[in-house]
Amino acid sequence: MTSSRSSQRGSLPSPGLKTRKVLSASRSVHADGTTSLTGMQLFDPSGARKYLTESERAGFLKAAEHFPREVRSLCLLLAWSGCRLSEALALTADRVDLVAGVVIFESLKKRQAGIYRAVPVPPVVLETLDLVHGVRQVQKKRDRGQSLRLWPVARMTGWRMVHRVMQEAGLSGPAASPKGLRHAFGVAAVSKGIPLNLIQKWLGHAQLSTTAIYANASGQEEHHIAQRLWG
Repeated sequence: MTSSRSSQRGSLPSPGLKTRKVLSASRSVHADGTTSLTGMQLFDPSGARKYLTESERAGFLKAAEHFPREVRSLCLLLAWSGCRLSEALALTADRVDLVAGVVIFESLKKRQAGIYRAVPVPPVVLETLDLVHGVRQVQKKRDRGQSLRLWPVARMTGWRMVHRVMQEAGLSGPAASPKGLRHAFGVAAVSKGIPLNLIQKWLGHAQLSTTAIYANASGQEEHHIAQRLWG
């Protein structure tokens, strides 16, 4: 999963590749010989992880500290909210609730517009968003910041911002992406014992069965889960 920084440059594929955009789906073979999709997986067809481990995510956030403020704030939000990159880039100042301690995302994967979800985030995320983007000051305006996108960039630009931090952290492969951060959030939440229905809400999944893939963790995260049984 990790390698030296010198071998990282240019190692990630384009985010436009379909194989990097979606999760693999497993198949069940029925008695009549037909097959059906049974859900999404956290591993690609070669068995490589599609999520960052807890230590890899920490390394990513550490690397982000050496980048411009706007890059750092985006990385913090992605890592601690589990939102999709497109949802982060669509975020406006009025949907950062500094009092309630939540960020309100529009669930862009839904079939209709105007569906929102509130996701609790650590104080450091709220403080960084306020410091970097002037959230508190902008919310004093008449539209409360509805017209101010925190990151007014295209999706490809946002992807490259995260990509550069991944490279600096020495990360490569399918997990070294915004989607890998989203999956890392889900796996970490399961390993900490967060109920699946809450994880479903925070990630904006339509089906609980989609959220349940995060119970299919491995390595250190799976050991954390197993320790609850041993204790």
